[in-house]
Amino acid sequence: MERAQEEMQFLGFFGIFKESYKLIFSGRKIFSNITLALILPLSFVYLVYAHVYSFFVSKFTAADYDIPSQLISYDWLYFWLFNAAYFILFSIFSLFSTAAVVYTIACIYTARELAFKEVMSVVPKILKRLIVTFFSIFVAIFFYLVATVVVLIVWAISVGSIPTVGLTVLAILVILFIVGFLYLTTIWHLASSISVLEEAYGFPAMVKSKNLIKGKLWLGISIFFILNLAMGFNQIAFKRLVVEGTNIGMGEKIVYGIIFFLLLSTMILFGLVIQTVIYFVCKSYHHENIDKAALSDHLQLYLLGEYTPSKAKDCQLQVNQYK
Repeated sequence: MERAQEEMQFLGFFGIFKESYKLIFSGRKIFSNITLALILPLSFVYLVYAHVYSFFVSKFTAADYDIPSQLISYDWLYFWLFNAAYFILFSIFSLFSTAAVVYTIACIYTARELAFKEVMSVVPKILKRLIVTFFSIFVAIFFYLVATVVVLIVWAISVGSIPTVGLTVLAILVILFIVGFLYLTTIWHLASSISVLEEAYGFPAMVKSKNLIKGKLWLGISIFFILNLAMGFNQIAFKRLVVEGTNIGMGEKIVYGIIFFLLLSTMILFGLVIQTVIYFVCKSYHHENIDKAALSDHLQLYLLGEYTPSKAKDCQLQVNQYK
């Protein structure tokens, strides 16, 4: 890290972006390799999905009802198989990218010698922990969406039919839903870093994340909101100009496609680095100074393939509380 641990807590919105840029620049060689091996394929899968998904939607929208129902059923089967394949590929590359970037930043922080081959050998050993955390937050989001549906049903029954009051209450509910979803997203990102850098993973990592983000919650939410917004605009522009662009030639579509592809890859890399920087900012804010030697030992267990809960406890990140 470019800064002392005690100073990390003072990083604000722009400070976190600046620190993330410095980290990427200082480790540009290894981050370039990670981007080529993992993040570029992740971006490719994401944009291809947007393209093929639009194809299926337009096909279903313009469906000819004279076509036998069996053929339509096959189209739906292909659609769901395609979605399943996308979910699997996207999850794999996303988790691999997260593991690689968080591990790399931790190595930079502890001044460990690091080679790309080492990162790629360690990533599969971290994957199990990230998968458990991923499905834990997936369960949390599922119940959050179920609760949202219940609230909307109550709204529709109670005040939904009252024009002014109904719309006002609905607007408030939408705002609360967005804030709540961003909160869960922030917890997820921080829990992913915790799953790599500490012993906890899964629901325990989410609990740690919830406690760690206190005091920096709105900073985290605002940063991830901006990142998600930027990715959303990138996807919309890709869809309008590349997927649906009827007045644009093939050459221009290819150029635009490459631009959006590279922009998305850059945003994903920055997002993963930023989530790890926020982790260190929160640790510093709560005066939990990380013992670099203990963190280095913790990372070494991954490299040796000897990571077990009992050994992890022995070299768990040492925390000094100043109260």
